[in-house]
Amino acid sequence: MTGPASGDGSHTGDATGDGQLYFEDFAPGQCWPGQQRRLDAAAFRAFATLTGDAHPIHYDADYARGTRFGAPVAHGLLVAAIGALGATALSPRLESSMVAFLEQGMRFLAPVLEGETIRTAFEVESTRPSRDGRRGVVRFIVRVSNAAGTPVAEGFHAYLISGRPRPRPATP
Repeated sequence: MTGPASGDGSHTGDATGDGQLYFEDFAPGQCWPGQQRRLDAAAFRAFATLTGDAHPIHYDADYARGTRFGAPVAHGLLVAAIGALGATALSPRLESSMVAFLEQGMRFLAPVLEGETIRTAFEVESTRPSRDGRRGVVRFIVRVSNAAGTPVAEGFHAYLISGRPRPRPATP
């Protein structure tokens, strides 16, 4: 399940495999690729329409030129939404075991301007089994960087994930 160590000492998980993953398959330090997405004017407008956040800094190029950013800047929650685990190759491997998305947090480190491409990555920060051992909480560090590799956001997600199904006792 765990691939070769990456350059930072962590391990890379196989998100593209076809096997179902369970709580026991996760360990601190495993890294999983996320997605890559170009955030263009259409994405900015769609997010503004969906959320009702119509501040001109996000979609009005003339207005945005007069700000410290010099161009339309992504909504912070749009950047955070691109970090959704469900939009990654890991998602299908959790279809049977994902119980709930419990918690998230995100710090924004640099602006994402209209037309930029961002990439996400997930690292298992911790695992905590439930009292009954049938499931547990997996906490991921979520990193978002731009095409140049500059970090633009970092945060966490916590998920409740089922453990591997236990064999049923044989009936006489």
